[in-house]
Amino acid sequence: MASGLHEQRLDTVVQALRDSGAARVLDLGCGPGELLLRLACVPQFTQIVGIDIDETVLHEARAMMGLGLPFPGDRVQVRQGSFAVADAALAGFDAAALVETIEHLDPRLLGQMERAVFAGMRPGMVLVTTPNQEYNVVHGMAPGERRHPGHRFEWSRARFRQWAQGVAGRNTYAVDFSNIGPPHPQHGSSTQMACFTRLPVASA
Repeated sequence: MASGLHEQRLDTVVQALRDSGAARVLDLGCGPGELLLRLACVPQFTQIVGIDIDETVLHEARAMMGLGLPFPGDRVQVRQGSFAVADAALAGFDAAALVETIEHLDPRLLGQMERAVFAGMRPGMVLVTTPNQEYNVVHGMAPGERRHPGHRFEWSRARFRQWAQGVAGRNTYAVDFSNIGPPHPQHGSSTQMACFTRLPVASA
């Protein structure tokens, strides 16, 4: 769980966003702004909005990015909010990233998050990364141990795929899966990623 994996995870997400052609990007659960900082260095991204429910980490993000309070015309904005609550101001973006965030939610709120992000905001692409619970043994962890005290759950690859495929089917998205980090022949990689792509809705 070294910083090298974290860097690789962020780089993978940025590259996927670049490859998608996205210009307007949401960082949902942006924390202290590490992904935002990388996104801001890419001219392709013309509007970048990070939200987090924790005002303390938002203060860190603003300080690191040299930001004040958000104004509508700002290319990079950081504001308080929850990605489990629908916000009309966040609708219509090209892409959204949820990097190591869903596992911090109470599992009972996953349906609420799904409705807010996939049914409400409906970005063209959604990237979700989360720990692969099967890999924890490779990290030397005890059975049942979680990687962070704030994690409410950690999923196996099969469980993550089941959830993501359900989300995609209910909300008219396609979904593909990839791994981040050195692969283990039995346990996969440390991080798993789902890439949701919104499908065109057939007209009546």
